[in-house]
Amino acid sequence: MDRAAELVFYVNGRKVIEKNVDPETMLLPYLRKKLRLTGTKYGCGGGGCGACTVMISRYNPVTKRIRHYPANACLMPICSVYGAAVTTVEGIGSTRTRIHPVQERIARCHGTQCGFCTPGMVMSIYTLLRNHPDPTLDQLTDALGGNLCRCTGYRPIIDACKTFCNTSGCCQSKENGVCCLNQGINGFPELEEGNKTSSKLFSEEEFLPLDPTQELIFPPELMIMAEKQPPRTRVFAGERMTWISPVTLKELLEAKAKYPQAPVIMGNTSIGPEVKFKGVFHPVIISPDRIEELNVVNSANNGLTLGAGLSLAQMKDTLAAVVLKLPEERTQTYRALLKQLGTLAGAQIRNMASLGGHIMSRHVDSDLNPLLAVGGCTLNLLSKEGARQIPVNEQFLRKCPSADLKPEEILISVNIPYSRKWEFVSAFRQAQRQQNALAIVNSGMRVFFGEGDGIIRELSISYGGIGPTTICAQNSCQKLIGRPWNEEMLDAACRLVLDEVSLPSSAPGGKVEFKRTLIISFLFKFYLEVLRLLRRMDPVHYPSLADKHESALEDFHPRHRQSALKYQKVDPKQPPQDPVGHPIMHLSGIKHATGEAIYCDDMPAMDGELFLAFVTSSRAHAKIVSIDVSEALSLPGVVDVLAEEHLQGVFCVGQLVCAVIADSEIQARRAAKRVKIVYQDLEPVILTIEEAIQHKSFFEPERKLEYGNVDEAFKVVDHIVEGEIHLGGQEHFYMETQSMLAVPKGEDQEMDVYVSTQYPKGIQDIVASVLKLPANKVMCHVKRVGGAFGGKAFKTGVMAAITAFAANKHGRAVRCILERGEDMLITAGRHPYLGKYKAGFMKDGRILALDMEHYGNGGASLDESLLVLEMGLLKLDNAYKFPNLRCRGWACRTNLPSNTALRGFGFPQAGLITEACITDVAAKCGLSPEKVRMINMYKEIDQTHYKQEINAKNLIQCWRECMAMSSYSLRKAAVEKFNLENSWKKKGLAMVPVKFPIGLGSRAAGQAAALVHIYLDGSVLVTHGGIEMGQGVHTKMIQVASRELRMPLSNVHLRGTSTETVPNANVSGGSVVADLNGLAVKDACQTLLKRLEPIISKNPRGTWKDWAQAAFDESISLSATGYFRGYESNMNWETGEGHPFEYFVYGAACSEVEIDCLTGAHKNIRTDIVMDVGCSINPALDIGQIEGAFIQGMGLYTIEELNYSPQGVLYTRGPDQYKIPTICDIPTEFHVSFLPPSQDSNTLYSSKGLGESGVFLGCSVFFAIHDAVSAARQERGLRGPLKLNSPLTPEKIRMACEDKFTKMIPRDKPGSYVPWNIPI
Repeated sequence: MDRAAELVFYVNGRKVIEKNVDPETMLLPYLRKKLRLTGTKYGCGGGGCGACTVMISRYNPVTKRIRHYPANACLMPICSVYGAAVTTVEGIGSTRTRIHPVQERIARCHGTQCGFCTPGMVMSIYTLLRNHPDPTLDQLTDALGGNLCRCTGYRPIIDACKTFCNTSGCCQSKENGVCCLNQGINGFPELEEGNKTSSKLFSEEEFLPLDPTQELIFPPELMIMAEKQPPRTRVFAGERMTWISPVTLKELLEAKAKYPQAPVIMGNTSIGPEVKFKGVFHPVIISPDRIEELNVVNSANNGLTLGAGLSLAQMKDTLAAVVLKLPEERTQTYRALLKQLGTLAGAQIRNMASLGGHIMSRHVDSDLNPLLAVGGCTLNLLSKEGARQIPVNEQFLRKCPSADLKPEEILISVNIPYSRKWEFVSAFRQAQRQQNALAIVNSGMRVFFGEGDGIIRELSISYGGIGPTTICAQNSCQKLIGRPWNEEMLDAACRLVLDEVSLPSSAPGGKVEFKRTLIISFLFKFYLEVLRLLRRMDPVHYPSLADKHESALEDFHPRHRQSALKYQKVDPKQPPQDPVGHPIMHLSGIKHATGEAIYCDDMPAMDGELFLAFVTSSRAHAKIVSIDVSEALSLPGVVDVLAEEHLQGVFCVGQLVCAVIADSEIQARRAAKRVKIVYQDLEPVILTIEEAIQHKSFFEPERKLEYGNVDEAFKVVDHIVEGEIHLGGQEHFYMETQSMLAVPKGEDQEMDVYVSTQYPKGIQDIVASVLKLPANKVMCHVKRVGGAFGGKAFKTGVMAAITAFAANKHGRAVRCILERGEDMLITAGRHPYLGKYKAGFMKDGRILALDMEHYGNGGASLDESLLVLEMGLLKLDNAYKFPNLRCRGWACRTNLPSNTALRGFGFPQAGLITEACITDVAAKCGLSPEKVRMINMYKEIDQTHYKQEINAKNLIQCWRECMAMSSYSLRKAAVEKFNLENSWKKKGLAMVPVKFPIGLGSRAAGQAAALVHIYLDGSVLVTHGGIEMGQGVHTKMIQVASRELRMPLSNVHLRGTSTETVPNANVSGGSVVADLNGLAVKDACQTLLKRLEPIISKNPRGTWKDWAQAAFDESISLSATGYFRGYESNMNWETGEGHPFEYFVYGAACSEVEIDCLTGAHKNIRTDIVMDVGCSINPALDIGQIEGAFIQGMGLYTIEELNYSPQGVLYTRGPDQYKIPTICDIPTEFHVSFLPPSQDSNTLYSSKGLGESGVFLGCSVFFAIHDAVSAARQERGLRGPLKLNSPLTPEKIRMACEDKFTKMIPRDKPGSYVPWNIPI
């Protein structure tokens, strides 16, 4: 063995030789910290978000081929890249050399907002293009399945992808024989106001062409190394861990014999997360490299043998090729495996994970193991003692020692037999999200009839996700042999399997009744699938399936993605150089795409920099008895542990208890785990809103608004309906976690704080107060923020203050970057809500009286809870006039991390409660919810429940346009027809209006300032108080300066936001950042222009350089501050009257979904959105805000589910457990349209703030699902009221579609067991 091996690999065409490598290091920190390549981002550390995607290229000396594949750098051990070429986003192009077409197109198609996920997106697309220069759209969206984006809503990223497809822009389905491109804009007939709107946000003609010959070549030296190098095991020894890389089978067996307990890893996608998240430690790791025997693909006469070292992606390609070659009856198992491989994880993980690793990990939710078990697969094992074969059966999957590998054995390959005639194999899975999500339940099923008599000869059924391992229902299958394939057999099978595959009521993962239902729903699907295949093989003896059953087998109808955008054209009278109203690309778009945009953690390390890690409480309500930091302090590199001496108690799990400061991130985190805290638990532990109501645990005061006379109105109505709806919370999931760097300046106690925050002034204030300094000694700087959504407004201050305290105490820079799991735990998110309503209405659907109660789960401290509640009460009317309305609200104090601001700020909860009430009223009247919405909508000139005037003309126009654009009535009829013909799939259609009031509640909260300098060469520097967090505020500010100073955009620069240049700036949020700061920038520019007027009029043909010099020579100041006082805003809660809002954003959205009643899955088929945006300053940015908010709202109301244990511990701490929408979740057709421009004198150029209003429109998907579920229930004769809570997950959808299967399952009596999680 080669003891002191050198690690040799290439990064971006440059050779890297690492002499003393630590095997515990991952590629991501190596790239970022050691090589200073900060374009590759840290997003989650678990391979779940794709922010760290790089391309790995390896040369195979046997096949003489180079394999390029995407990989998550956060999971890739540095030792595993020996002999590979790594390409990062910096390696494919930069603004200093030349940019790559992928980088250019994602930027110019407006596919970047905060830009943090962009490098990963770029690398995923780039790698695909290296392998397939002419990809299909499906290949592209598949390649991006493992990349999350929280800002854009994915549509512009798909647009950028389409430019690489040979059929760019066309939906590829010629409906009625006409290409969509010939029917006006993607199926829109050309609209009447032809000259007012436009539909192209970018022009493809100008793009750089993709030229595969220009890519980086694979380093010839690595080829020579691979060809010529003598095969010798490489050993890398670190302080705690040794990495052994055998290159021949013999050496692998020797290593395994010597270290029988060492895990064998290939892609590190299973061991990696265990080490990182569960604290598992392995002193020795064996990682075979390029051993041919592990990569075999052999087809013999009885089946296929696949090497255990093949990646799942290679396995998928191999099976796909085999399926094309062989007759269908022989490839049943392969087809089923391919189906599971299509949705398993994302492209990065599939390319890293190996088949052998997947099988050996035996994860409870493995998608392939149940199939390999029923398919009769065998494993070929080898050790120094010799070879043997074992079956993949339940004993093996349970890790029974008798059926498992011996410690010194290696899994070499897997035999997957061909299927036979009259043998059928199927795979099923249901997850929280269609792709890149671990299955809740999955299954493999096989039946063999021997011949065409339909009598069962062999039956094999296994499930994943049910017990601690994959479970095979052997006894049930045994009892069914010899029976014919008919309804009685199915009924018996369901009962037998439910009995055998039992699930305890407190099983980990929860969703127990849903899982039980899936067990038999999958069985029913299999029954129908086999019937259909039997019928196809022998149409005479087998009846065809009843039409209504056909739908159980059909996948959701795939349609090619298309989108149409319709925005306002610029007034032809506008001067050509005036950029306002044009779709200008995001100022940093290209830098986002090249990885050159600097975020907080991308700043180079300071000399002597320390790292801070937090220790958080593990109890929800307890007294702290003692804190022992001695073991933590004894670790090398640990400098200090800060603890609050007088901290008496903790009030939630995740409360900050102390902070460890060390000279490296690794040491700080290790030491944080060694801090020992002794707690004494206290009562009561209040977690839910119901518990808070019971204990009267509220933050003061109760809020109340009353309008009209509610009690009298209830006496005259025809009907009264009462109901309640529960909304779960939501995690911000900004891609850049909380990040801060505090740098003491060394004199006068000055401190610079670089933070990812929405509120620099807040940081400055809290840091100054903690350090007992005046604010003028503390400066807070923000260049850009990688997504915020409200989560970096108030939460960041406390952490920044502790970091600054440590920096001040030690006189050294201190950095603190939260890991994703910590971030989700500490910072909490949107308030869970309980809404109760009582509505009095007439037969025609007019609501005359409404009594509402709102309860928000505030968590352990007040934070923003009262403000969120107040905004909810002020906005709960949404688009409706309720002549008599009483609403009351309470912020509940509970033992959860304190909830805070999140995009929409109370309205997404309050609005949903109102819409749920309307849906309830509609059901009672026998009308469609849309009719009831129409009849209660505000008329043109009206008054809100807090007596503010409103003109709802544009609301009504949005509603009408949305009706027309979505062809609502035609599609409603089509949905009803579909639902009559299909029993197990249902479609739903819903349309929802929005009136989103804009305003901050006080004039002071809306003030803004700016500073504009003109330099002597005629260039301009703009600074303002707004934070760039992806919404494009800096881009809009430069458009403003360019218009006001009548100079080209390229003349104006913006460096960032700082308390040094613009003091006392308000928090950036509430949809008004561009509005308020834009008016301040405009004010400053006008001041300058006024001063310079005499000079410009003397030399009207001069340049800005001439004018600036002339002004300087005449001693005229070239610098000006601009100021805006804020909009008039007031609200009196005593009288319940006021004018809190400046204006309203109106809109409407219509969404159509399809649900699978057997599994609870849903597909978003189409969404149409119409918005009233006033006059858009930048339509590209504005459409981006609307779409991004809509998708975030869609996530809130459908798949984003937070889980807490009964002790108040958050389970969902990363993308593995918490599912935000991915590229496959967005509506297949996504259309956004703006109303024609409308003037409103008070705002910036009559524009409107659009950051938040779109979130609520996501509930059009919620109500479309509601509509589909209602159709299913009606067909099954269930007439009662339908109560659906948010989020409407697959579990809730399936359990609401009650049928014979939900009746069959055993139910658990609440209170008779301790559940795994509690609904919050």
